Amino acid sequence: MAQEVVNSDEVVLGEEIDHVRLITLNRPRHLNVISSKVVSLLAEYLEKWEKDDKAELVIIKGSGRAFSAGGDLKMFYDGRNSKDSCLEVAYRMYWLGYHIHTYKKTQVALVHGISMGGGASLMVPMKFSVVTEKTVFATPEASIGFHTDCGFSYILSHLPGHLGEFFALTGARLNGKELVAAGLATHFVPLEKLSDLEKRLISLNSGDENAVKAAIEEFAMEVQPDEESVLNKQSIIDECFSKDTVAEIIKSFEAESTKEGNGWIGPVLKGLKRSSPTGLRITLRSIREGRKQTLPESLKKEFRLTINILRAIISEDVYEGIRALTIDKDNAPKWNPPSLDNVGDEKIDQVFQLFEEDLELQIPEKEEHRWDGKYENSPYASLKVTD
Repeated sequence: MAQEVVNSDEVVLGEEIDHVRLITLNRPRHLNVISSKVVSLLAEYLEKWEKDDKAELVIIKGSGRAFSAGGDLKMFYDGRNSKDSCLEVAYRMYWLGYHIHTYKKTQVALVHGISMGGGASLMVPMKFSVVTEKTVFATPEASIGFHTDCGFSYILSHLPGHLGEFFALTGARLNGKELVAAGLATHFVPLEKLSDLEKRLISLNSGDENAVKAAIEEFAMEVQPDEESVLNKQSIIDECFSKDTVAEIIKSFEAESTKEGNGWIGPVLKGLKRSSPTGLRITLRSIREGRKQTLPESLKKEFRLTINILRAIISEDVYEGIRALTIDKDNAPKWNPPSLDNVGDEKIDQVFQLFEEDLELQIPEKEEHRWDGKYENSPYASLKVTD
């Protein structure tokens, strides 16, 4: 088979093997976090291969011990004093998210290790997403003053009951078995068989969905969540996380934590109470809106939220959260405002405020123009925006 490999030092590797296209996220020492360069290369490969009649199957995997730990938090922190320094990468990532969800070729994600936040947006929307006993998923953004993004305000909000609110607000982790049970992954394959599955898919040399599914099922196992899984606590989760406000959710969760057999709630509740009050309030509203939105509407909303949060229009919590977690690593953030009582509705409204139409994320509405709307064709590329 003809094989073309790009520079192995690149942060994203693209290989062309006859009818198969292989993407490898290649920042193993940094847990394959998503930088501006990563997003640009992913978009370049995916557009090129969707338009290439010879390309039928696209496989994506991570190098090292992670799939992807999500957005590059240091990149956001380092840009805190420069106006809109991360606007381009946010625009490109959410625009790309739409194209991943609606991609025209068969996609398979082979996911071992950490798959969090934006990293998981390269897993969950795929036609086939294969996880292992080492896979760990979470959307922990609210805890650092950010919000559940990269399409997850849409994805999580469509989970059964109020699991979406639970995962978004608590950042609770799911393992491979739980991901399959929740419908966030399609297959569970033991890690020791993952490389053999990759070889099998490459030798299949086809994007036929039935053939790809059959090949994966040769290696897959039927799995069920462990008895203590949070997925088996849904009645409690629905009772608590259906409440109207974050404060009411916490109060209800506290009441449940005192009941016999609910010891699992304590650590989750502790994390919830330590999270950014502003991040929690923004995230709850975003998830609830996502339930009534289309995917494009959710992505456009997430773009606005990201830009307004990074602009610190109501709070600098996101930078304080990143500082405490990854810069100083003291795990002692000082939130401002410090409590839910101090985060007014009018402040949250500001973060959700619509942009002028041409400054919104441009997601193409017509199929024949589906790769239009790129950042470089937006006003942001040529103007220093001061809206």
